[in-house]
Amino acid sequence: MNLKGKTALITGSTSGIGLGIACKLAEAGAQVMLNGFGDVDAALERVSAYGTRVLHHPADVSDVDQIADLVSRTERDLGAVDVLVNNAGIQHVAPIETFPVERWDTIIAINLSSAFHTMRLALPGMRERNWGRIINIASVHGLVASAQKAAYVAAKHGLVGLTKTVALETATTGITCNALCPGWVLTPLVQQQIDSKAQAHGDPSQATRELLMEKQPSLDFVTPEQLGELAVFLCSDAARQVRGVAWNVDGGWLAQ
Repeated sequence: MNLKGKTALITGSTSGIGLGIACKLAEAGAQVMLNGFGDVDAALERVSAYGTRVLHHPADVSDVDQIADLVSRTERDLGAVDVLVNNAGIQHVAPIETFPVERWDTIIAINLSSAFHTMRLALPGMRERNWGRIINIASVHGLVASAQKAAYVAAKHGLVGLTKTVALETATTGITCNALCPGWVLTPLVQQQIDSKAQAHGDPSQATRELLMEKQPSLDFVTPEQLGELAVFLCSDAARQVRGVAWNVDGGWLAQ
């Protein structure tokens, strides 16, 4: 797939899944607008190594005005938003009766509402060009639930539903909208859960195995690079009739 001449905007792309997808889209020739916190310089250097133009915008995607600036600056500085990847996400684990209200609000804002705002802002340009690819990074938790993850599960289920709605609204156009639903991916977010288990057991390798054994029959992590390859496929002409799909990439999690 050749994405030369296209521009990709990826939220939450300075590490983990977002960075892996950014690298694969850049490798395919796309210009890239990165977004997020953390080690921005390292992310810029890694994606720029593919020889395409790469910029970064520090928008906090829980803020509507900053999201608007992120989209408008991408269009101004890179020419368009042809590929939109909504990846930004956070997590908090607690029983629902003690779940902090402010954490619920923040998770819904970042994991769900931000995708609504980026899509509503990017779609007019995509419609004008009659081409666009929207890829929402949901989760296996957009299809099934786990205890003590109320906000995350609610947001990811909502993101899958939003994906289907946008797919229907763009069904007769050159724009597609789909969701990827990863199982366990070794990202900073998942590493926190491994570290928490390791504190209880004192053995990080055992904590990793236990985490995978709970849900993922392959006993292996999904990689950001694998998700990036799927994102590139969804950008291809071969995927133009793939619309409204919630594609689980989960090592067999949902086969059980």
